[in-house]
Amino acid sequence: MPYFPRLLATCSAVLMATSAFALTPAEHKAEKDRISAEYKAAKAQCKSMKGNANDVCEKQAEGREKVALAELNYQKDATEGNRHKLAKAKADADYDVASEKCDDQTGNAKDVCKKDAKAAHVRALEAAKVAEVRHAPRADAAAKAADVSAARKDASQHVREAEYKAAAERCDTLSGDAKDKCVNDAKRQFGQ
Repeated sequence: MPYFPRLLATCSAVLMATSAFALTPAEHKAEKDRISAEYKAAKAQCKSMKGNANDVCEKQAEGREKVALAELNYQKDATEGNRHKLAKAKADADYDVASEKCDDQTGNAKDVCKKDAKAAHVRALEAAKVAEVRHAPRADAAAKAADVSAARKDASQHVREAEYKAAAERCDTLSGDAKDKCVNDAKRQFGQ
């Protein structure tokens, strides 16, 4: 039985170590203030830029702030809901920046850029939804597997739709039979 006391001591040490990483309310507030200060400094740096470069810079600063706050909330309370919010904040920040970068382009190139950004956003959001379902506590393993399978199927459909829209937008530069072939190829490739 000398193994049991050693196991108990190890478990106690692990529990104390994990609680040591939790933020106190004062540390949480200090970290929140640091994030806010970094955001303000980044935003101030954007003022020296002109046009769309300024807009992209501001979206990057806003995105970093939102992601940092979501990470802080997840660090404070490591729940699946907060993990999902963090993944969503990252996806939204990436989308906002990518979408803003598209404004440098014109015509169909801009439209394609926006659709590609939207497809990447949908892909990231759907991956986060699947991860949320996969990590959700569930007593019945068969029901959980069914839920994960359904979430993956749903995510796959949404991603294919978004990628089809991007592919179809690329076809708009063509005309006649070439455009028809391009659209039909996109439909076949993405199951539309």
